[in-house]
Amino acid sequence: MASEYGHEYGQEFRQVYEHGERQHRVPTALRAPFEARTWREFAYVLLSLPISVLLFTYAVTMVAVGAGLLVTFLGIPVLAAGLAGCRGFGSLERARARGLLGLEVAAPEPLRPRRRGVAAWMGAVLKSGSSWRQLLYAVLHFPWAVLSFCVAVTFWAYGWALLTYPLWFWVFPMYGGQGGLQLYGDGQHQIYLDNPFEITVTALVGLLFTLATPWIVRALTLVDRLLVHGLLGPSRLASRVVELESDRGVVVDTAAADLRRIERDLHDGAQARLVALAMDLGLAKEKLAEDPQSAARMVDDAHGEVKTALQELRDLARGIHPAVLTDRGLDAALSAVASRCTVPVRVEVDLAERPAPAIEGIAYFTVSELLQNISKHSGAKSASVDVWRVDNRLLLQVVDNGVGGADASAGSGLAGLAERLDAVDGILVVDSPAGGPTRVTAELPWRR
Repeated sequence: MASEYGHEYGQEFRQVYEHGERQHRVPTALRAPFEARTWREFAYVLLSLPISVLLFTYAVTMVAVGAGLLVTFLGIPVLAAGLAGCRGFGSLERARARGLLGLEVAAPEPLRPRRRGVAAWMGAVLKSGSSWRQLLYAVLHFPWAVLSFCVAVTFWAYGWALLTYPLWFWVFPMYGGQGGLQLYGDGQHQIYLDNPFEITVTALVGLLFTLATPWIVRALTLVDRLLVHGLLGPSRLASRVVELESDRGVVVDTAAADLRRIERDLHDGAQARLVALAMDLGLAKEKLAEDPQSAARMVDDAHGEVKTALQELRDLARGIHPAVLTDRGLDAALSAVASRCTVPVRVEVDLAERPAPAIEGIAYFTVSELLQNISKHSGAKSASVDVWRVDNRLLLQVVDNGVGGADASAGSGLAGLAERLDAVDGILVVDSPAGGPTRVTAELPWRR
């Protein structure tokens, strides 16, 4: 039963695959007139004309009436109502762009009146930059919608009409023994598209128009995308503020996690050893007079505990900010980290000067954590670390020949590392197919 099911499933899979392959073999230029994207974009252009007429009329009327009434108090409410209406139309336009163009544009920053009441709301609307940008959209989109509609409908109609001309040319009546579409006539000379050659050429011209129309419509809607994205979305300043707020939260969480880690390492490591050392030295002091040999052995043991505690404190200090990084830079610091890795690591740092200290520290900890992952999880035989500069960006790449399968989206340490880099406008890219190799590339700003 299972084998029969597997066989049927395999047959269906092959049929779907072969069908997809057949579709893929059709050139893009021939598929374009029949693709759903083309028809959605054409529908967007068709709808743009009536919507833009309505929006333009509303915006110009409300602004003109409001500006004319500014000599009285009534002008301010009319202007505020007009801008509020433009914001509502903007929401509809973003929804239309999302549904027909697949364009995702976030809503602009909401109104935040400082006080309650109609007057505070009107003030917030009039002071909002997004309100005026959406008014500008209403004015600018109208002439572009008229142009787009005329161009798209002309190419679409002429293309399909000429392409299908062999199917309907017979509908024209016969004049003087000739039938078909008349191209020219002045009472003495007439030119008809009526013989097989002319009909074929007409169809070929229609085919060219039909094949070119999807790309023309796509170019027209590209301008619509720019208008919607630039005028109906949040401002760059607002987007940057939101991004900085998110980055600040990541930095605060990362700092809190680092503090908890340091506290835990101190409490469970060096602090516990120092407490035990104090107790051992106290016992040795008590036995010093009665049993000097036992006291000497206890002092020797305590000496070993002191060395271990010092090593743990050095490791902890290195984890906070290693002195070699401050004194000698990334090359020496990364070489020291690579020497502690369980696999051979080649380190190459090509930097003519040192980046900002904060960026240098993030780069160091990024490589350190990636090498720890290689030691623990990769099963690699060798690895390499490369650091270089491109314009105002610091790039580093860690490669290993391990088993692969690393995924930054799986909530692992790589995800936290990506968030830490994102907090300083950095990028982390993980390329780790199953079976390896794993290539992790990080990009950081040179100055922060």
